[in-house]
Amino acid sequence: MDFDDTPAERDWRRQCIEFLDGHAQRRRAEVDWSESVWARAASAEQHSAHVAACREWQRCKFDNGWAGLTWPTEFGGRGLSSHFAGIFAEEEAKFDVATGMSAQSIGMAGPTIIAHGTDDQKQRFLTPMLTGEHVWCQLFSEPGAGSDLAGLRTSGVVDGDEMVVNGQKVWTSSATDAAWGMLLVRTNPDVPKHRGITYLLVDMASPGIDIRPLKQITGRSEFNEVFLDDVRVPLDNVVGEIDKGWGPILTTLANERTGIATGVRAGIADIIALARRFGVADDPMIRQEMARLHEIAETMRFLGYRVRSAASRGESPGPESSVLKLAASRRLALQGDLVMSIMGAKAMLYDSDAEMNGFWHNYAFLMQWASRIGGGTEEVQRNIVGDNVLGLPREPRVDKGIAFRDIPS
Repeated sequence: MDFDDTPAERDWRRQCIEFLDGHAQRRRAEVDWSESVWARAASAEQHSAHVAACREWQRCKFDNGWAGLTWPTEFGGRGLSSHFAGIFAEEEAKFDVATGMSAQSIGMAGPTIIAHGTDDQKQRFLTPMLTGEHVWCQLFSEPGAGSDLAGLRTSGVVDGDEMVVNGQKVWTSSATDAAWGMLLVRTNPDVPKHRGITYLLVDMASPGIDIRPLKQITGRSEFNEVFLDDVRVPLDNVVGEIDKGWGPILTTLANERTGIATGVRAGIADIIALARRFGVADDPMIRQEMARLHEIAETMRFLGYRVRSAASRGESPGPESSVLKLAASRRLALQGDLVMSIMGAKAMLYDSDAEMNGFWHNYAFLMQWASRIGGGTEEVQRNIVGDNVLGLPREPRVDKGIAFRDIPS
């Protein structure tokens, strides 16, 4: 594992810093998160301003050749390896820029279309992602198909050159802002559940789509439930082949888990500053928990170095990439409990009465479950690590080899 940049990486880091210094402001040493969108429940105006800021920054990166760094050059990217993109992400995190609204488009839909889409789909969809013009959402989970994604029941029936879709999705991030969605439907109930799914690209303005925001415990509504009633999707929008959507699905999920694992915002320095403000930085129990949090964060950082080192040598990442999502969940769990302990009785305050307008309550404690559950629960991640990394015997499956319509529900 290499801890130091190679000459090429040092030169690339210098270029990253020059671009960022020329187009953005550096974050202060101690960040005031009180005006963050993760603080008190954001108004519709605040949310719209955040979306606009994300689009503006994404457009700035596109106009200057810094969008889609790992994407092929023919689709507007730079054709770089992932470790160069990781260096840019490290430096970008030091600047006060709005990000997040392109995570599902550039980070998930784009790589899936590049890997499995048709030439027409690549021409139609990729550039508007890079420019920030199109926000995307992920229509995967259903009320009865979350961790068991292959158990989804939203139906797709071919009618001429279209597919008619009926069903319900839930926990859909950014659905109210999205122009397009990644949609999974059941197209063949007469084969085992993994083999009868089709991956579609759906226009979120299509007739028959009803988006209902879900009020969360934070007072915000990042997530939505989406009802699809006779929604007609052109067959030209099928990714891969009908009934063979599981391959594209795995591509999307792999990119989603990586994004969640690397998407932690506030760091240990912010929590140390919080402990000092509350006068508990010398408390031995608090210090012990901060040390544990620092240990997990450093473990994730070194795992990232190993992944980057392998990529720089042209090698496929090893087991370290498989445990990053699980490590991120552990970090979020400890971080949430720790900030509440630091604030003590004041942790019971709410909204503008709370520390930093409730940022630590909302982001660190209440919202931890979004990332811990999203992209596969901790239990699902442990199964993946056990099966694919440790080689342990797989859990018995009573539905293996059974046609989907014959599975009890």
